[in-house]
Amino acid sequence: MEAKKTGGMVAVLAALAANILVAISKFIGYLLSGSAAMLNESIHSVVDCSNQALLLIGDKRANLGQSQLHQFGEGRAKYFFSTIVATMLFFGGGALGVMEAAEKLFHPAHEVGNQWLVIVILLFGMLVEGSSLRVAIKEIRQLNTEKLPLFKFLRESRHSEILIIFTEDFCAVIGLLLALVGTVLTMVTGNGVFDALSGLLIGLLLMFAAIFLAREFYSLVIGESVTAGDLAKIRSAFERPDVDHLLDLKTLHLSADEIMIAAKVDIQGEKEGLAYSIINEIEANIRRSLPDKKAYIYIEVDEYQANYRMHR
Repeated sequence: MEAKKTGGMVAVLAALAANILVAISKFIGYLLSGSAAMLNESIHSVVDCSNQALLLIGDKRANLGQSQLHQFGEGRAKYFFSTIVATMLFFGGGALGVMEAAEKLFHPAHEVGNQWLVIVILLFGMLVEGSSLRVAIKEIRQLNTEKLPLFKFLRESRHSEILIIFTEDFCAVIGLLLALVGTVLTMVTGNGVFDALSGLLIGLLLMFAAIFLAREFYSLVIGESVTAGDLAKIRSAFERPDVDHLLDLKTLHLSADEIMIAAKVDIQGEKEGLAYSIINEIEANIRRSLPDKKAYIYIEVDEYQANYRMHR
């Protein structure tokens, strides 16, 4: 588990270094060309660098461990910093890009110079971002043990960092493609409006990404239950002859790999004297069924009544 975490952060550092290089090349391209699409792509790369820096900060906070103030640790720090990325950086970068592109779109003197240089820089960026996207997809396949469709996995995953990285890389590749199309059309027609339009689309792409991410991270910060697959595994641990009823079951993700489980059970009358050992066995079975999770488990014994309200 620790090796996997370390490898993930090495990948983030490598992506950060690559994005800094791409951002510098794009800014040089913008200064030499005046391209609105290239400016938006430059902003996008700065956003990507900021994303990864914030993820590193969030990872450091999440690994601080338990304290008297934070007795379950600070695992959800990643969700907090991911929310900042979504609301301030993605949306801010997108809004700035839209405003800049709109100004170019309605500016009659807008021209794009050094167009071949712009194309070379965009192709270089696509190569780097495409490689990063392949790494993100490979990590998703490793985490997607239930073999869910890609977008269903992204919606259900409690790993905010993989959602950020995939969305960031996916938007980067699409944005570069839009910028390339805008630049080529500007070259062919001699009309800078295509460059401005591609810049506008890139800005809108970032804003829509921000809305999607903000919605996902709001749910994670508030607190989400375990996935349907994990919940089925937890429930199966209570399906045993000495447990008459599972009266209540609540779960909560404290981080991507830490969960809290609270349950109330009715144990068979003749087995009540063995409640302690029965609960210990249930807890052990839950932990065996979820080897990739650290579980805080609290099980209480209660008596079933006909009008007892069941919580599913």
